Amino acid sequence: MDDLNRAAVEGAIAGYVDPDLDADLVAAGAVKDLRITGRDVDLKIELGFPCASRRAALDETLRERILAAGAASAKVAIEVRVESHAVQRNLKPISQIKNIVAVASGKGGVGKSTVAVNLALGLAQEGARTGLLDADIYGPSQPRMLGLSGQRPASRDGKSLEPLQAYGVECMSIGFLIDEEQPMIWRGPMVTNALAQIMRDTRWGPLDYLIVDMPPGTGDTQLHMSQQVPLSGVVIVTTPQDIALLDARRGLKMFQKVDVSVLGIVENMSTHVCSKCGHEEHIFGEGGGVRMATQYSVPFLGSLPLDIRIREQTDGGRPTVVAEPAGALARAYRDIARRAAARLASTSKDYSRLFPKIVVEDT
Repeated sequence: MDDLNRAAVEGAIAGYVDPDLDADLVAAGAVKDLRITGRDVDLKIELGFPCASRRAALDETLRERILAAGAASAKVAIEVRVESHAVQRNLKPISQIKNIVAVASGKGGVGKSTVAVNLALGLAQEGARTGLLDADIYGPSQPRMLGLSGQRPASRDGKSLEPLQAYGVECMSIGFLIDEEQPMIWRGPMVTNALAQIMRDTRWGPLDYLIVDMPPGTGDTQLHMSQQVPLSGVVIVTTPQDIALLDARRGLKMFQKVDVSVLGIVENMSTHVCSKCGHEEHIFGEGGGVRMATQYSVPFLGSLPLDIRIREQTDGGRPTVVAEPAGALARAYRDIARRAAARLASTSKDYSRLFPKIVVEDT
């Protein structure tokens, strides 16, 4: 029997378009090794984003395509390697954190914090080492959403803070340091200084992603974060409503001006399905997020419904991704998290970690 045609195998692999990368694995550079011995095939795939929930299906799909190309046997090894990606030109990544990703919106009330916590938890479930920073000084909500209200971070040395843990995610918030109902009557410089201190003094473990729940708007705090914090990318959250889209556009343009990669747009509260009769209605309009993504040539990461379970679960300290991990809502959050991570994986990598530090000493 003749040896298997290599071009046929490569064509079979290239014919599969990965839904997260929105590209075939060959074009995406994910094929790290392809060995053909007679009619036996060994394929090694390396992805730059976590994908635990899809690994088995991807393995099976690739094996079936290779066997259909005429192989007698096919072995597929799928590995994940999350790299550190480029940040703003004048900043350097934080040593313990490979990628800091902001979740932002131009205005409040669009469900940004709920999206942020579920994306962080979704990335953790997909296999990534993940942290969550609540950067909303005036309205910290992550302690309650993560079921950590009233808890305080420990300090081993009296100078730094140990992040709290919830559902496999490291987290830090000003809400851990104050009473839940205490108002933060601070001016802009105090807020930015507090954020800088929390970021600097938290002893984050080695993280693939630190998700930052940004405060709403495009004021001093947002500008400080976009200029002083090394961000690998940002996810913009909006609703289909025209007013929300106007503010989301302002936020998107702000990040573009400071050279932060926009990983994509999430449309929250896109539709509502009545729990009694099943009637579906687009309460806040329809298709606004898709149109915005098309207008600015950025990915549309997905849409999420207006669902009472999401509100009940986050209020109860068990966000949707951990409350109903097998449910359709949790899958939607995980899909968005994977797509955002895949989009980040396709951006420029940071190579500064590879260069040795040069120290000049008097001798």
